[in-house]
Parts: sequence; structure tokens; C-alpha cells
Amino acid sequence: MLKTVKFGGSSLASAEQFRKVKAIIERDAARRYAVVSAPGKRFSGDDKITDLLYRCQALRASGKPFDAEFRKIADRFTGIRDGLGLDLCIEAELDEIRSRIDAGASADYAASRGEYLNAKLLAAYLGFPFLDATECIRFRDDGTFDADATALRANVLTAHACAVIPGFYGRTRAGNIRTFSRGGSDITGAIVANLSESDVYENWTDVSGFLMADPKIVPDARVIETVTYSELRELSYMGATVLHEDSIFPVRKARIPIHVLNTNDPEAKGTMIVPDSMATDKEHARALTGIAGRRGYTVLTLTKDNLHNDLGYAYRLMGILARNGISAERMPSGIDTISLVVDDKRLTGRMDQLYHDVMAECAPDTIEIASCIALIACVGIGMVRNPGVAAKLFTALANAEVNARLIDQDSNEMNIIVGVEQRDFERAVEAIYRAFA
Repeated sequence: MLKTVKFGGSSLASAEQFRKVKAIIERDAARRYAVVSAPGKRFSGDDKITDLLYRCQALRASGKPFDAEFRKIADRFTGIRDGLGLDLCIEAELDEIRSRIDAGASADYAASRGEYLNAKLLAAYLGFPFLDATECIRFRDDGTFDADATALRANVLTAHACAVIPGFYGRTRAGNIRTFSRGGSDITGAIVANLSESDVYENWTDVSGFLMADPKIVPDARVIETVTYSELRELSYMGATVLHEDSIFPVRKARIPIHVLNTNDPEAKGTMIVPDSMATDKEHARALTGIAGRRGYTVLTLTKDNLHNDLGYAYRLMGILARNGISAERMPSGIDTISLVVDDKRLTGRMDQLYHDVMAECAPDTIEIASCIALIACVGIGMVRNPGVAAKLFTALANAEVNARLIDQDSNEMNIIVGVEQRDFERAVEAIYRAFA
């Protein structure tokens, strides 16, 4: 058994958290490759190290001093080192980072140094080798991740029986530091799990797994013990934020399960994320795995007599969207209607032109525009095997006096999307949860 473990910023925010991480790793000899984030917040109002590093670089770029911010960074890292009693000189590293930021280093370089220094500390604390992410993780010069070039570096990783690797960044062919998007240490962990051919990728954070619904809406929402990759993609896209959504792909392809666990409660079962084909009869027996949703959508409904006989109507409509740089989240249709569900952020400054183009090229009889819409995704791989799911869902909404403004279902019958007024969003989510929990 071989495991890659990734620890998030809250898991490594202080010397006390480092001690918890060491106990977790030493409890299981299979945990041999550890990927780390930069120190996160220790308490409400605290600074994340990555935010401070970005701030230092931005201040320097605008010609302003960044001494105060960098002092906070240095104090945090030396504080962790001293709290662990490590005989490790990181002052020289800090001086080098400060000098390079002062000399005009990129934002990617500055932001990556939180993971770099934290990995140095954890490697020294565990007695593991430190392996810089630049030795394994490759980006193209345009900043996109280069999976093929990274795969060729697998031997660099596996030459070590164990190692600590900083997350979030790698390097280009030209030798420049590049980062993933925020939260990208999850992606690094998945890549390392794939390169090392790990049996399990453990992602340690500050929650005990995925919850069936947002705890801010449903405080007693239960933990989902097992979820498939496909279900997780649907839930993550619609707002369930435990893992970076792109972290799934490297391990999904390799069929490596992800185990989401809580650093502060290591005995909790957490959530196991498995390939769709590994879903058991127990998972299929569940009508609904999870509920997630987001506010901030607009629905444009086009009506035209005999629209279904107008060859290429949807094609023309999609061309208009593409030309205006807009993508549709959903596109439900009827005999004489077709609706576009669009994220409000994509419509900013573009609505007038979109309306003009649609009227000119598609000539609908009417266009109805409904704003302030929230979408709720009701996701479950077992939905197709459980009759009456839709009836139960809409009965719950009716009993809560919530009107469904839009209904859409994927062809694989794993996801029912419901559009409701934003003011009804929380009430709708709780009603659906109570009906299926």
C-alpha cells in the first residue's frame, strides 16, 4: 500500500498543527509522499501567507515598501520553526526571497514561496527528503500545465522512498516558476499520487469530508461517506468547495481513490471519492448523494412558433453566444421555446448586444428575461435506479412554498437542476435536504 497525502493551509498554519500532521504521517507507514500548502489562517482575522506574499509583490511592483508585510511572513515561519525546536536556518532563504521580490520577481514566484518554505520545515521535522516541485511539475511557457512533460519526470519522484513536495507550483521549460490557480496544492497532490502510482490520495483539510448540503444552510448536514468522481464534479462545479475541482482529473484517469480527511479529527471516517465503476450497490441505493447550488444567474427564454422545425436555430443561437464571449450553463428547451441560463458575471456589459443579436438573427416572437435566479443541483448516481425522485423533490419544494422557475435533467439522469428565485434559495436547499436525508 502506498499513499500520497496532501495537507492544506489550515493543517499547517502553526507549530501545533505541524505536530498533528507528523502524528498522522507516522501512524501509517504507507504515507510516504507529502504535499503541502502554505500556512493558512490560525484564527479569524489572521493572514494567509500566500495573501501576504502576493501583497508584497504587488506593493513592490507599484513602487511601495513591503517591509511590514514581509516581516509578518518571516515571523510566521521562524515561529513555526522555533515552536518545533528545529535546528534549521531559514533566514537565508527568507533573505533570498525578499531580495528577489525587491528585484522585481513575478507574482507566481512570490506566491510559491509559502509552499516552498513550509515544505522545507515539514521535511526537516519528519526527517524526509525535500523535493522541490520544480523537479517534477512542468508547465508550458504559456502557463498551462504540461501533463506529458510532467509524466516524464515520474522517476525523479520515485527515486525517493519518501519525500515532502511543495504544492501549488512548478516550472516552465524556460525555468520560470508558474503556479496553478488558488487552491492548486490539491492539484499537485493528485499529480504526485498519479506519478507515484499511489493506491490512495489522502487530502487532509479542516473538515471531516464532503457534506450533503452547505452547513451554512443546513447546520446538521451529514457527511457523505462515499461519492463518485462524476458526482463530485457536479457538486464542486455548483459550489461544494472542499477540493479544487481540477484536482480530480490526474487521479480519475489513474483510478486512484481520494480520501478527504480532517487533520483536527483524524479518527473521523471522512469522504472516499471513487471511480464511477467502483460505486457499490449501497451507493446506487441512495436516491440523492448531495445538494449544491449558486446564486447569480439570468434566464433568457426565447419563444417562437414551430421553433422545433426551424433547422439550425440552436446552432445560430450558440454562435451568437460564442461571438459575444458568453457561455450558457444550461439550455433547456420545449416545442416552441428555448432557454439560456447564463452566469450574471458573463453578461456584465454584454446584455444589450446579446439581445440585439438574438433579435436580429433568430427573430424570436418574444424574449423573456428573468434575473436573480439561483440554480440548485440535486446529484445522485443512484437517481436513475430510484423511482419517484423527481416527485419527492418537487413535493418538498411545494410544501416549502418554493416555485421552481426552471427544471433540467442531464441525459445520464444523475443530476436534476432546479432554478428558483434567489430569495427562496436557502429555503429550497433545506427543504430538499430534509426530504432525502
